[in-house]
Amino acid sequence: MIDEIIVDAEKIGKLFATFKVSLILGIIINIIIIYVLFKMTDILMNKLKEKFASSSNLPMSHIIPIMAKVIKFLIAFIIIASFLQSQGYSLTSLIAGFGITGLAVGFAAQQTIASMFGTLSILSDKVYKIGDYIKIKEYEGYVENINLRSTKIRTLDNFLVTLPNDICADTAIENISKATKRKIEIIFGVTYDTSDEKIQRAIDIIKEVMSERSDIYKDFHVFVDKLDSSSINIKLFAYAKTKAYFNYLQIRGSVIQSVVRRFRDENIEFAFPSQTVYIGKQ
Repeated sequence: MIDEIIVDAEKIGKLFATFKVSLILGIIINIIIIYVLFKMTDILMNKLKEKFASSSNLPMSHIIPIMAKVIKFLIAFIIIASFLQSQGYSLTSLIAGFGITGLAVGFAAQQTIASMFGTLSILSDKVYKIGDYIKIKEYEGYVENINLRSTKIRTLDNFLVTLPNDICADTAIENISKATKRKIEIIFGVTYDTSDEKIQRAIDIIKEVMSERSDIYKDFHVFVDKLDSSSINIKLFAYAKTKAYFNYLQIRGSVIQSVVRRFRDENIEFAFPSQTVYIGKQ
């Protein structure tokens, strides 16, 4: 009796040993397969990235890393699921379990998922790219980085602002770098005691200054805009031949300096905030 129990125990031990060996061997083989397929995916994606980078297709260059992660996830899921099914686990139960887990993770990572879709929207629509000068809500500056979750903007104050891509995708964005010209709008206020001849001369001076400049489009407009509280306002409306923000500021400043110099040469006085008080006699 004891001998039979010992024999049965030895058979069970051999069975468990065989099962453990096959399980460990299966795990090792599947890990190797996953590793090889991951490496093949990396090689393929790197070749695609080099191809699109050489063709200046920046949106695809950013989408390729996302594709690589999705492909790797599918490879790992299929191989692990197949291995577990070969070990006697139900694939249907496994998928259901992943579904419940995925639902929970989805709720927890809702913001991240929304940002990823926002990234795809930004890149596919070519809204902006790294190096562009953009304005989103109250922020404006140069785009320093676009990743799966956010866009990083370096503002003119040298602050680094990080905006989630789902917000960027759902917000009106001004891509100033894509502008072929920049609007210049300047008000020159002259005093109310300026004669009609000098008002007309002020308009002519502004037109002469603009006509002499090669960095300004010739379709500019100069006109009396309105009667302000302490000045007669003459408005200049023009476009500068630049899309760079700092170049625009330099051109605008240079125009103002030239007009001020010419006004002073011809004794045309600029108005300043003032108030006249009339006191009636009693």
